[in-house]
Amino acid sequence: MSEFWLISAPGDKENLQALERMNTVTSKSNLSYNTKFSIPDFKVGTLDSLVGLSDELGKLDTFAESLIKRMAQSVVEVMEDAKGKVQENLLANGVDLTSFVTHFEWDMAKYPVKQPLVGVVDTLAKQLSQIEMDLKSRTAAYNTLRLNLENLEKKSTGNLFTRTLSDIVSKEDFVLDSEYLITLLVIVPKQSYTQWQKTYESLSDMVVPRSTKLIAEDSEGGLFTVTLFRKVMDDFKTKAKENKFTVREFYYDEKEIKREREEMTRLLSDKKQQYGPLLRWLKVNFSEAFIAWIHIKALRVFVESVLRYGLPVNFQAVLLQPHKKSSTKRLREVLNSVFRHLDEVAAASILDASVEIPGLQLNNQDYFPYVYFHIDLSLLD
Repeated sequence: MSEFWLISAPGDKENLQALERMNTVTSKSNLSYNTKFSIPDFKVGTLDSLVGLSDELGKLDTFAESLIKRMAQSVVEVMEDAKGKVQENLLANGVDLTSFVTHFEWDMAKYPVKQPLVGVVDTLAKQLSQIEMDLKSRTAAYNTLRLNLENLEKKSTGNLFTRTLSDIVSKEDFVLDSEYLITLLVIVPKQSYTQWQKTYESLSDMVVPRSTKLIAEDSEGGLFTVTLFRKVMDDFKTKAKENKFTVREFYYDEKEIKREREEMTRLLSDKKQQYGPLLRWLKVNFSEAFIAWIHIKALRVFVESVLRYGLPVNFQAVLLQPHKKSSTKRLREVLNSVFRHLDEVAAASILDASVEIPGLQLNNQDYFPYVYFHIDLSLLD
């Protein structure tokens, strides 16, 4: 599973023994793989400042998770023709995301722990905001280009009634620059080909004999040319409609056809040129954003542990990776049992929901006697 539970408990003897019991039970029952999660010693500051940071970090955590999801989706969209290789490009510091989380080490150079916590949080917030701004501008340009290209390609993939005809017809199919004659394009159902050949010359006066030619087909019918005098064009259209032949409104314009073809070539070239740089940017900055997100998780564990367990700072953080989705309920029960002493009143109330404690969530899925955070990498699959 690509899901992690990040917990912490006080670092005194009683709780270290509880952690050992947890490791023993979860290992024997094959519930989870557990590793220590290293968090450096930060400058604590005042408890009031930690309360403010707790709220700010919660919002930053949500923002960072949303950002990396959007970046992962952008990689999927950019790699539209190679979606099977997307996960190869979603790395953190050159390793897969699971390995990065399980071997997490605080980046002292990027986020110095000697500065106040508020400074570390501010650095992370500014970094993520800049990445989001760049993501919006870069993907907007690429998506506009892709949308324009898709719209042009759609014109070439519809049926004969809707698709562009510029890539089907040629100059030789038309009588051009004639004061009296005009060539029309008519869509004829496949089952009516014989009828068309027998009747098109008599649908109106002044139709040029033997002027029809099949120039394209799809699953429903064929596109035929027919040449006639301009002055009977409206009458011919009416008679054609009565016989269930559809005159497709199209006038050959060599300059417009050339412009469409050049536009398609240009868009394809521009997309190819932007693909490489955009994918490289996404890979680098997805890594940066993901690394920042896990650092935010570490900060949240530190701040919440100090607020929950008090000073001096003394707690142990542990990363648990549940082995199976079906075992998470049992794992939760083990943790609540091992650490119920951290909050006996709340633990008892979980077992007896009839006891009401103001301000406390009693739902077993919502309350944790220990500090708890969730990391779900499956959202990036």
